Amino acid sequence: MKPRLILLWVLTLVGCNTLQTSSNTAFNYGHLFVTGDIPRVSRFLTDKIKGLTRNDGSFWNADDVEGRPSIMISLGMQMVYLFKGGQLAGGSPISSGAEGYYTRPGRYHITEKDIDHKSSIYGDYEDRDGNVISLNIDNRKDPRPPGTRFEGAKMYYFMRVYGGVGMHQGYLPGYAASHGCIRMPGRMAERFFHEVKIGTPVEIVP
Repeated sequence: MKPRLILLWVLTLVGCNTLQTSSNTAFNYGHLFVTGDIPRVSRFLTDKIKGLTRNDGSFWNADDVEGRPSIMISLGMQMVYLFKGGQLAGGSPISSGAEGYYTRPGRYHITEKDIDHKSSIYGDYEDRDGNVISLNIDNRKDPRPPGTRFEGAKMYYFMRVYGGVGMHQGYLPGYAASHGCIRMPGRMAERFFHEVKIGTPVEIVP
């Protein structure tokens, strides 16, 4: 996580008014740190402040923050942020769409939540005993071997954003590698899942 993001979070938690905007929305906060227009209070952070985040850059304070949730996804930073009442309340690393499957920037809303979701397109072909015969297939174009069935990829804690794209638990290799979805570590996908509601605003920025 970049120092200015950690600094923004720390200032928000202690109630600093420096970053307040007229509309006090999550999107305004988001644009502040995406565009770099945050006052440079300090260039250096103490070990104590750095310790507020996990090694992978995730952090969580949503349990102590009130207000309506909203989400901002930064494709460039490969991070997703949760805001509550305009305050930064949590963040997690992600893996978004790889080349050819780019996650589309824009403003959306959560339209569906499914804790045990499975993909209807991507997955494996298995035999009747559950043995994987063909791995990581696209059932729209990969022929199904005789005697097998399609088993959709598991997408636990699925939060649909647009079309077939959503946030969910998944593997993070450290770069954009999905078919368009926003993969998250399991513990963070679960936390986001329980905080958001149908209709929660989502902004995806480059």
